[in-house]
Amino acid sequence: MRTRDGAQNGAERSTHAALGIDVGGTKVALRAESAAGHVEEASFAWGPSLGVDRDLARLAACVGELTVRTGAPFRAVGVAMPATVGPDERVTAWPSRPEWTGLELGRALRGLFPAAAVAWADDGDLAALAEAEAAHCDDLLYLGVGTGVGGGLVLGGRLCPGAGRGSFELGHLVLELDGPTCVCGRRGCLQATASGPATLARAAGLRGAPVTFDDLRAGLRERRPWAVTALDRTGYALAAAATGVAELLHPRLALIGGGFAAGIPELVDRVAEHLTALARPGLPALPVAPARLGGLSSLRGAVLLARGR
Repeated sequence: MRTRDGAQNGAERSTHAALGIDVGGTKVALRAESAAGHVEEASFAWGPSLGVDRDLARLAACVGELTVRTGAPFRAVGVAMPATVGPDERVTAWPSRPEWTGLELGRALRGLFPAAAVAWADDGDLAALAEAEAAHCDDLLYLGVGTGVGGGLVLGGRLCPGAGRGSFELGHLVLELDGPTCVCGRRGCLQATASGPATLARAAGLRGAPVTFDDLRAGLRERRPWAVTALDRTGYALAAAATGVAELLHPRLALIGGGFAAGIPELVDRVAEHLTALARPGLPALPVAPARLGGLSSLRGAVLLARGR
């Protein structure tokens, strides 16, 4: 997690809304909350990148419109980022928008919000923080399954590993030494097996024909072997990763969210079955359930990050 404060202290600080921003590869969502509980939301789809400058200009325009609606500048801003950001505040990797590589993220965000306290963190971490609050669980593992696989861990009500110590990169946990190649360049990462695209590709190989998201959902309803087998492999990979985390850090609950998982309710049951099978004798399996906030997890986490500033 990175935190940088660009605001003045004491009585000179604004008393207006906190802003959360969930930055995605194709969509950005914003949520402003005032101290009185008033909420304003906005979002935009930015499609294929025409360059980081244009992306930032789109974000600035949306922020400007939201500022007009709230009637005041923001006191604190929290940003959920899917990109890898180094200790020098530069984006080191973002496969969905490679044009951002090398961007000085801190300077760019502080330029957008010169009078606010600005903080950012990994979107999976912030999703975990929001889901833990919604579930009233201080020791929670979150797995987000979408275009990739993200995740976050909350222990004792705090993000693990903690501020300034990197993000909880569950999707890049290596499960198969000779597994499929991940977008990060390694082989065998969890997301190379369990992401939405990986699941669809596996289903297509088993079916012998292309498989869309809707095809997979229909195949699962009809219990087609190619669909059931493809999803079962995804469930097993997620359960194996969750079991490893549970052996080391002992969360009390696992929640599964993300866009792909939200549309495939059968996935949670597959993960639960494999968690039970993987449990060691005498030890209970890690309980698992669907995420409480659906596609809003990272956005709500970004708001919590802003509030904490």
